[in-house]
Amino acid sequence: MNTHPLRRGGLIALLACLIFAPLVALAVDDPSEMLPDPAQEQRAEAIGAQLRCLVCQNESIEDSSADLARDLRHVVREHVAKGESNQQIMDWMVNRYGNFIRLKPPFTIGTLLLWVMPLLALCIGIGIAWWTFRRPRAPTPPPLSDEERRRLSDLTETR
Repeated sequence: MNTHPLRRGGLIALLACLIFAPLVALAVDDPSEMLPDPAQEQRAEAIGAQLRCLVCQNESIEDSSADLARDLRHVVREHVAKGESNQQIMDWMVNRYGNFIRLKPPFTIGTLLLWVMPLLALCIGIGIAWWTFRRPRAPTPPPLSDEERRRLSDLTETR
């Protein structure tokens, strides 16, 4: 019996989903990493929501399921359990990973330059283009007279 290729492909897709579905469930974060004190856990989650996952880069460590994010969540919870303040924990993370770890880095000269440089480069490019096209062009020389053509022809003849 001949089966239709789309049905065979659909069967393969269904089997792939059934095989890989349990693996997706393993990516869910472990509830055992939560702190027993709800107030401390809430503080840890608030701090983690401000920290960038260094693997995903556009997610907080609280939202990411990457191994490094899990490790960073663990570190944050250790510091919270020790009784450190939010600022001390953020300072520790910034000292260790730089301001890139923050989802909202502080406004500094470096971040100002980061945002201004594309605009500055565009202005410089427009200025160079304007200056280049505005320069007076060298006048084109007049065409050669008959006498000059004869003289040129005499000079270029090979002897």
